[in-house]
Amino acid sequence: MTGTSVDAVDAVDWSRFRTGVPEHHPVDEVPRALCRLVRRGPAATEEDCHPLYSCLFAPAGGLPSVAAAALPFLTALACDPANGARVTLVELLGALNDAAREAVEQRTHGAWQKEWRRQGNKITALLADPVPGVRRAALHLADDDTLLQRWHAETDPVVRLPLLLTLGTRAATTAGAPETGASGGRFRFAGAVQAVLSRVVRDDEPVMKVAAVIARASLDRDAPLQHVDLLLDVLTDPAVRPRFERIWWLPSVDIPFTRDDVAAWVSGLLDHVPPYALSFVTRLAEAAERTADDGLRRVVLDEAWRHLVLRRSAAPTVLPLAARLLDCADDCVRLKAAHLLAMLAPDSGRHADRLAALLDDPGIDEISWIEGTVGDFARWALVRLGDPRGLPGLVESLCAPHREQFARSWVAGDPRLPEMHEVLAPLREHADVLLPALLEEARQDHERHGDHGEIMGTLLRVAEEWGPDAMAVLPVVLPLLKDTRYSLRVVDVLVAMGPGAASTASAVRDAVVLDHPGNHHRIAWAAWRIAGGDDGTALRLLGEALDDEQASPYGPVRLLSDFGPAAAAHAARVREVMENTEYGRATAAVALWAITGDPGPSLAVLEQAVVRFTGDDDRYGVLAEALRGFLHVGTVTPTARRALRLVEARDLRLSHYRDYRAILDDQELRSAIAAVIALP
Repeated sequence: MTGTSVDAVDAVDWSRFRTGVPEHHPVDEVPRALCRLVRRGPAATEEDCHPLYSCLFAPAGGLPSVAAAALPFLTALACDPANGARVTLVELLGALNDAAREAVEQRTHGAWQKEWRRQGNKITALLADPVPGVRRAALHLADDDTLLQRWHAETDPVVRLPLLLTLGTRAATTAGAPETGASGGRFRFAGAVQAVLSRVVRDDEPVMKVAAVIARASLDRDAPLQHVDLLLDVLTDPAVRPRFERIWWLPSVDIPFTRDDVAAWVSGLLDHVPPYALSFVTRLAEAAERTADDGLRRVVLDEAWRHLVLRRSAAPTVLPLAARLLDCADDCVRLKAAHLLAMLAPDSGRHADRLAALLDDPGIDEISWIEGTVGDFARWALVRLGDPRGLPGLVESLCAPHREQFARSWVAGDPRLPEMHEVLAPLREHADVLLPALLEEARQDHERHGDHGEIMGTLLRVAEEWGPDAMAVLPVVLPLLKDTRYSLRVVDVLVAMGPGAASTASAVRDAVVLDHPGNHHRIAWAAWRIAGGDDGTALRLLGEALDDEQASPYGPVRLLSDFGPAAAAHAARVREVMENTEYGRATAAVALWAITGDPGPSLAVLEQAVVRFTGDDDRYGVLAEALRGFLHVGTVTPTARRALRLVEARDLRLSHYRDYRAILDDQELRSAIAAVIALP
């Protein structure tokens, strides 16, 4: 075995060293892993290196002492042409050296650097290794000058391309480094890289030109704007498309990038100038239509979606793109187009007939693996448009993913089907049609799983939203008052139903949640709300809960609003909560107004919340709470109205989310803002 042997590993006194987590990974795991790599030789794999990753890194940063002791063996194994895990070993060397740069324990850092210098020639030789994968992985190990030298020597495109990208990243890092006495060398390297990139953009093959523009973006984010025509020509050329997968390999990535991957990468580089970014997507769409390129069509829809969830101004551009692709033969394209039209409601209303024609479309996305069929997304789009053609089969479609499983999986930011309650809650006017189907799904779900699962949870949430229109659920949900998992949610449902649920007040008072003292005041309040009558018990318990210094005052304050002047004895405490707590101030402000009838102090608190939102405050929940407060009080201050007009004028979505919820949140908040601005 070239460079190392089992005997050499065994000759080291490993007991002198420590791993990163010695209590879980004793130091003898390191020689054991090294010996296994030696013995397996050509059969060694990435998995054989996993124990080393567990041992050679310290959780708090830096490197444990065993890392420097293992370095000569790692280097020898990485340089051994007969070892099967060479690429992973080279990647491990790079990761270890990165950790060493951040080391805080100088002694350990110094030992590593000393050994790294001793192994320097062997490590540098990896850049000229006969195996392209090894050379790619070794790019991370080279210093600036060595990278430049390697550029002039490297001939294989599968290494030249990642080398070019590495040069751009390294030059950007070097250019942004603090001033030192060697700043001349720093600027010389950045200038040399700029010259390389310029030559590649001018003279090299098309795919390398795209890589050079991306590399230049590391140094100048406007570089892609200056080369948009070049980028579009290459990315939309069918003849060039296969070349991307042949040469676009990156270190630490097991598969090559496709043309579609690179197109999305380039699109993201234009985000800092939204009009140009949208124009780029539109031009990609036009090219895709000319060449019937389904790959580009998918990129177009993904990028259009990304812009739509960020900015409202993207909608007029995205709508025609999605509409044109709704009839595409590719299932993935149709599905994503239907999803976009759902999110663009009500502006997508003119396409309702085309969406209705897709209700039975069984097409699924086998590219991005988005859950649901084209028909599911078309149905959701019709529902959001208020089109009754989306109602038949809606409940069955929503419940289908839960019939064989208890949870769904999805990627944050990707298109996906909404949660069941988000679709059904706004459909109160159709409760007579939808509720029987939802009750039947809950019954079947209980029979299948022997317990109440996701569908019952949805039924409770929807019934609370529908209130008196959901009376048919009473026989089903009332027994759940005896189940601690559901009882409080059932109470909320009964309160929402109002006087029609008056007969349940006694059952509410006996609910099992009374076993928890913190729930006593809430149950008393709920029984009073449902049946009316004497409010003395509820008020007393709410007052006690409000004065409990160990508990949050938010819940009791919120419930006191319902009692109005009858809660006057608690006004001082409510005012104290409003003035001295951060969370729930708007709710306390509304309660104080309801109790005292004086809007002045309450409006001042609500005004402050919306004015703060015109700055760097992005707590959308606080904004929503303040808006509800103004609507409760029934008036708004001039200062708050001016602030809300500023918020209303924002192009960015009013949401923390970056999937369909961004648009739902944005629409809900903007509707509330408009309602508050219209107040006297």
